[in-house]
Amino acid sequence: MVDFKNTTLPYYGSWNDGSYYGISTNRISPIKHVCLQTHLAEFVYELQQLIVINSSLINWSSNSNLTFVPQNKTMKVEQIYTGCLAEASYYIESDGEAVIIDPLREAAPYLERANESKAQIKYILETHFHADFVSGHVDLAKKTGATIVYGPTATADFEMKTATDGEILELGKAKIKVIHTPGHTMESSCYLLIDEEGNETALFSGDTLFIGDVGRPDLAVKTTLSREDLAGHLFDSLRNKVMPLKDAITVYPAHGAGSACGKNMSKETFDSLGNQKANNYALRADMTKEEFITELLEGMLPAPQYFPKNALMNASAENRTFDSIISEGTKALNLNEFDTQVKEGALVLDVRHQRDFVQGFIPNSWFIGIDGGFAPWVGNLISDINQKIVLICPEGREEEVVKRLARVGYDNTVGYLDGSFSTWKNADRAIDTMMQEDAEEFTASYTKGIDVLDVRKPGEFSAEHVEDAQHCPLDYVFNHFDTIDADKTYHVHCAGGYRSVIFISILKSKGYHHLIDVAGGYGALRRTEVPKTDFVCPTTVREN
Repeated sequence: MVDFKNTTLPYYGSWNDGSYYGISTNRISPIKHVCLQTHLAEFVYELQQLIVINSSLINWSSNSNLTFVPQNKTMKVEQIYTGCLAEASYYIESDGEAVIIDPLREAAPYLERANESKAQIKYILETHFHADFVSGHVDLAKKTGATIVYGPTATADFEMKTATDGEILELGKAKIKVIHTPGHTMESSCYLLIDEEGNETALFSGDTLFIGDVGRPDLAVKTTLSREDLAGHLFDSLRNKVMPLKDAITVYPAHGAGSACGKNMSKETFDSLGNQKANNYALRADMTKEEFITELLEGMLPAPQYFPKNALMNASAENRTFDSIISEGTKALNLNEFDTQVKEGALVLDVRHQRDFVQGFIPNSWFIGIDGGFAPWVGNLISDINQKIVLICPEGREEEVVKRLARVGYDNTVGYLDGSFSTWKNADRAIDTMMQEDAEEFTASYTKGIDVLDVRKPGEFSAEHVEDAQHCPLDYVFNHFDTIDADKTYHVHCAGGYRSVIFISILKSKGYHHLIDVAGGYGALRRTEVPKTDFVCPTTVREN
């Protein structure tokens, strides 16, 4: 049977924009926390019996945690959680055979993990064609000989197994049952883990069922079905396939809080199915299909523009290999080579911390900091997934940046400026800066009458905002150019200071220069006497 005594839960980190992803201790104690970057272990919550381990695990990039979850003597289940994408992949092992569920693009860590246990990767299970990241299933299959498995109705241009509903896959002494659960997409499937004693122990639910939420029904590619049609299918899948399972089963979803694949996900990354039946709004026993569809679609924002592009890449065998992307993208460029790439249309992407960026940057460069919600913001804002990119990086983190770009399909990084911004500055090149003020300075200016731009998400703005602020969410920055007067001065804030710097950097590249960043964002303004709207508890407030 499964032993819950030594369970490791993930901590997703503290973004630099005032949003936190934490863990709940309401079920399991003690908690062991393993993180790659020790600065992410500065908790904002008081957790009892917390042990922080100052060490790195395998070769995962920043914001990835390797989390050991319940296991027995012959079966191991490990959740590998990547905070930047709010994505979970899984390593399951039984009697020398292993399976990987929903792998990220890089194959090396999975190979290293299997080699560590001297296990053979037998299957690569995909719960659906992912839209929010590019999977490494094809590359991993080539390197291991493992069989790629998708659920019923899936088609792709690479060799794979299309499983049937209810099919049993043998894994050492364990078994995995395929459960077709259309709705998020039509091929979406869950995988039910059955131990050697025949106990149904875990459900790997993909984007069908999250903790606190269910998958959005508007991401299917190449379908004539409406999102209402797909939501109806999801209702049936949950009622007929998932909810009849035993309450004791542990649910392991593909995403947690921060992912755009749902709208109200919990910060926890696994839970018992019984708890979800009791607490997940979408699993209410008395809910009608019509109520489900209405509640699921209410307040659902449009999907990020890169989602359908990633989904198509995941169905293709023609993507570049991860190794070639890293090799090309990590070329050190001297100034002349850097200039040549920019003249040929490369976007200068500056990924340093925002405090460094505001003090000086290359004119017309875009800021998207590596230590925030980096990859999803790249996917939201850089519309051409084939855009050539040159990097201004913190020294030593170039490969990490290229890796995280490739995870969301941005494969055309052509190098980084050797020596980072210092090389540009020391060559006496033109430098731009960003005006910035603290909350006290903003307060003094506000009393005299100013124009305020709030670039937070709609749910955040609706919950509470500075009176008379103009709402221009960063997600839709390109739709707001005609509402911003280039001759006016605007004071720009987000929640904590990350998104506002992104916003201003993009506008400055388009010729808007009278913009002042509010350091600390609304988190700092909340503590001032600046007039604010009454707080309204939102049903959904998410920070990506």
